[in-house]
Amino acid sequence: MSDAPRTDPTPTTPQPESTATGSIRTSTPTGAIRTLGSNPATAPIMLHPGDAISLGRRTLYIILLGALTALGPFTIDLYLPAFPVLEEDFQTTSAAIQLTLTGTMIGFAVGQLVVGPLSDKVGRRLPLIAVTALHVLASFAAAFAPDLALLSASRVLMGIGAAAGGVVAMAIVRDLFGGKRLVVMLSRLALVSGVAPVVAPLIGSWLLTLMPWRGIFGVLAVYGIVMLVSAIIFVPETLPAARRQGRGGASMLQRYRSVLSDRVFIGVLIIGGMSFSGLFSYLSASPFLFQETHGLDAQQYGLLFAVNSLGVVTGVQVASRLAARFGPQWVLAYSTAVLLLAGVAIIVTDQLGLGLWGTVVPLFVFMTACGFTLPNVQVLALDRHGKAAGTAASILGAANFGVAGLISPVVGWISKDAGITATTMASVMVGCAVIGLLSLWFVVRPRTVGMLTP
Repeated sequence: MSDAPRTDPTPTTPQPESTATGSIRTSTPTGAIRTLGSNPATAPIMLHPGDAISLGRRTLYIILLGALTALGPFTIDLYLPAFPVLEEDFQTTSAAIQLTLTGTMIGFAVGQLVVGPLSDKVGRRLPLIAVTALHVLASFAAAFAPDLALLSASRVLMGIGAAAGGVVAMAIVRDLFGGKRLVVMLSRLALVSGVAPVVAPLIGSWLLTLMPWRGIFGVLAVYGIVMLVSAIIFVPETLPAARRQGRGGASMLQRYRSVLSDRVFIGVLIIGGMSFSGLFSYLSASPFLFQETHGLDAQQYGLLFAVNSLGVVTGVQVASRLAARFGPQWVLAYSTAVLLLAGVAIIVTDQLGLGLWGTVVPLFVFMTACGFTLPNVQVLALDRHGKAAGTAASILGAANFGVAGLISPVVGWISKDAGITATTMASVMVGCAVIGLLSLWFVVRPRTVGMLTP
């Protein structure tokens, strides 16, 4: 018997492949990615697929994914300036109108819980396209709703339909990036997530000067159509079949168990939910507080939102740089404390009778602190769960919007006798900030969280 080695006709060297991002890559034994150039042997190793993406294509992804992320906040907040008009048209109470906002946010939360795990199983594109199409249909239904009950039902479906944009966008970013570059990319999406809720009412107030409130839902339908077409043409599949989770319910349960057994994830989940709840308590109460109590018209109210958006923009942009240098957990240590102090300041200035400016100034500080908080919550949540990015993003989004949807109407409930005031609004904001602060120090425990990879 001959001991000569047998020749295996099957090559052992991984073959180069063309990726959805437009680069050519081959795997290394460590799972890193080597981008091929004129000399493959000396080509740089990329730890994440997105490291090989050109600046132009990366900018395109930021624009598209940012617009998809903004669909949810615009769906929720674009009609806020129309609250008083809706109250008059349907001859109902402010609390009943606020429930349409609650329904939208709960639908948004439920949609994310479905879309996230589904995108881990079947890929990113199919759930994104299908659910965005639902948003378009529901927006047209809301535009023609003859009564409050049908409007509320349509709003729930709109929330479900808008869910795919945010969760799939975060999952795509996590598919492509890791470490400090993940911080930068997520900070861009967090910028959209933070600015869109405060810019949307400004645009909504402007739209009310051009059309009745039903036209706002027509605009949202057109927005959804543009996003649907863009997703079909431009958004690539970033989760190839080989990397998808196994089929069957057990796989989904395993992903949920893996994510929810992470102490740090649970902690930042609470922080994110409480931060969004404080933000949306302000958003749901502000149309009545500033337009009825302080006498602002729809355009002045929208301008106030535009000013607050500057605080969010500043917070998000500075936070990404601080997180890359000092760690997102330490940025949260300061931002959550500022949320609490700003909420307390609103109560104090209102009780002292300092009027509109006594509320607006600490409110701007609160919004800036939200800008510091939200991107760092996303980074800590997703950086630890790259293999279940869709599931992690869906849980995070569902907690943010679901908890906020349940808590924000509390402002209207505690104000049902005396009317909405800055004190009642800020009381909910302070309560949320306290819970977030306790979660940071007793659940996340910043000193136990390691620094981000390069």
